Parts: sequence; C-alpha cells; structure tokens
Amino acid sequence: MSRARPAILVHYHELALKRGNRPLFLRQLGRNLLRATEDLGPATLRQLSGRLLLEPDGAVPVEAVRDRVTRVCGVSSVAVAYRVASTVDQMKAVITRLIEGRTFASFRISARRAFKTYPMTSVELNRELGAFVLGRAATRVNLHDPALEIHVEVLPAETFVYVDRVAGPGGLPVGASGTVAALLSGGIDSPVAAWRMMKRGCRVGFVHFHSVPYLPPTSQAKARALVERLTQWQYDSRLALVPFGEIQREVVLSVPPPARVVVYRRLMIRIAEALARRWGAQALVTGESLGQVASQTLSNLARIDEVAGMPVFRPLIGMDKLEITDEARRLGTFEISIEPDADCCTLFVPRHPATRMSVDEARAVEARLEVERLVAAGVDGAVVEVFEFPARTPAAVP
Repeated sequence: MSRARPAILVHYHELALKRGNRPLFLRQLGRNLLRATEDLGPATLRQLSGRLLLEPDGAVPVEAVRDRVTRVCGVSSVAVAYRVASTVDQMKAVITRLIEGRTFASFRISARRAFKTYPMTSVELNRELGAFVLGRAATRVNLHDPALEIHVEVLPAETFVYVDRVAGPGGLPVGASGTVAALLSGGIDSPVAAWRMMKRGCRVGFVHFHSVPYLPPTSQAKARALVERLTQWQYDSRLALVPFGEIQREVVLSVPPPARVVVYRRLMIRIAEALARRWGAQALVTGESLGQVASQTLSNLARIDEVAGMPVFRPLIGMDKLEITDEARRLGTFEISIEPDADCCTLFVPRHPATRMSVDEARAVEARLEVERLVAAGVDGAVVEVFEFPARTPAAVP
C-alpha cells in the first residue's frame, strides 16, 4: 500500500442547504480554513462532492491542522483521512494501517458512496470490510455504540478512509452574514453571545465600557483576554475601549438612583451604535438573558431598545445561567470571565434599580442630561485595538 500522507477531510452540513448561494458560502468557508491554518505552513484546498479537502505541506503536522479546523464555523466534522484508489484491496490496506496497534472491543464500518455507480453497494462494502477487520482483530461488530468507527467514503475518482472523526461547531462561515458589534462586559454572558453570532456567519466587533480612572484598569485587561480568545474563531477583531466613568458620574448627579441602570444602558447602546456604524456593522449584540438581572426585564429591555437605530440581537435571551456557563466553559472563556475585576457595572449602581420603567419615565430622566454630548464624549474617547490570530500584540488604531 502507498504510504501517502493523510489529508484533512472537512464536512459541512448547513451550507449544503443553501442551493443557489452555496458557492458563496463555500468560498468563504474555504478562505477561513486557509486563514485559520496559514501560520502552520502552506496547504492546498480542494472542493469535492459535498466536502472539502485540505492538504497541508509535507512538513506540517496534520493533527495540528485538524485541531485548528475544529474551530472554523461552518465545519460539521473533520478527520485525518487517507486517500486511495477506489478498490477494496486499497481500502483494506488503509484499514490495516489504521487499526494496527489499537485495541477496541467493538467496531463499525460506515461506508458511503457519493459515486452511486460503484459496483458494490454501501451494505456490501460494510460486510466485506467488516469481515476483514474481524479476521485481523479480537473484536466484535456493534452498529449502535462502537468503540471504533471506521469511515469509508467512495467518490468517483478516489476513496477516503479514516477513524476518529471530530465534530466542528457547525453553523455558517464567519464573514458570510455581515458584521455586528457586541457589547462586551467582561462577564460570562457577553462572550458567549458574541460567539453565537460568529457561528451564524457574522464578523463581530467588540465594545467594552470601562470606568478608569474611577476604577482600576483590570476590566480592560479582561476584555482584551476575552477578545484574544474569541479571535481564534474569526481571525481578526476590533475592540473599542470606551471611557464611561465620567458619563456615569454625570448621570448620578442628575438621575434618581432607581433609573440609573436603564439610563446607563441606553447611553451604552447609543455609543456602541455610533462605533458600529463606523465599522460597517448592521446590528448590535448583547449578552442579556430575560429576567436575569433588574435591567433585563421585558419592560426595561424595551426601554433600552427604544434608543437603537439598528437591530439589537440577544442570542442568549431564552437561556438560563447554567446553560450559558456550560457554553462558556466549552469556549474557554469562562475562566477569564470569572477573574476578579472592577468594571463599570460596579460603579455608581443603585441597590434597588427599577425593574419596570415606562416610556415617559425614561424620557423624563434623560431630559435632565445632555445626551448628545455624553454620547459624543464616549465615541470620541474610545480607543480601538486590533487583534489577529495567531495572537499578536494588539495595535491601537484611530
């Protein structure tokens, strides 16, 4: 058997349903696959029937490439696969190589034919190859919960054989659905909300509000760490660090304590929207979950949305804290989010905020403020940093 170097076989699911727009989505997925792995070394990308093949240069470790691909949105699954001629003997030779030195109590052959005129059916291939494995290993067949699953995919010009398929995130490739701006608090929720928009194909910019010099700059460091982690999924990110402490101080001087949280949020939405428009974003994203805190009641969310001139997406709106925390752990943002810090949410916050502010009440308290000047101060004071993956030192931009 040829000792050919394996390649990375990439499957997608949702993209296959796009029909007329499928080529656009596949091109974006292909660009992202190459971008996610480019620092590991050169690779070529080839489109096959219902799948993509990423072939790294001989010096590139294929396992490292596979691990990177598992973080590319739009990928359903990925595997290190061996390509052979579509003969049963060649398939058996690869299977011999794959099971050599392995101990597995049970197994299953999963053969599929994209090439339907192949002389053997999928069932016949399963039986032939299964019998071959039984003759070479002390094991048994288990079709429902095998210890080892051996995949055989027969295409018109070649066959791919592999084990140890790894699930990808699914969804759509980042960049296929436009740009959004996410309000990043530094807590557990907002990074998960941002990632969920990436999974729907959005490129995400980040806006973080801090209260320096009234509080230490620890929240900014945490925001940077979160953006650095999330940039692994979209390869480049912008983070706007907005000074909010002086704005909060002016609110405290004019607005009754129960109304302050909603007023803060309304000002944040206005500032974030102005920055989002500079970036070409078409919507804002927050990590709010209905009823989780006082500012996230249905009434107060309605008050906050009233000042937005673009859609405000809340991907976590129906999730509870345990669900959000589990997803944060999977993303690797949880440990960063729980690090102690002092963010603007802890400054000048009343003990008993209003939970059901009316339209008239919101307008009345904001009439005491110079809203346009405060928004302009936040926008003009923002410092924007750019992050790239692989991680590099963030650079300040105008």
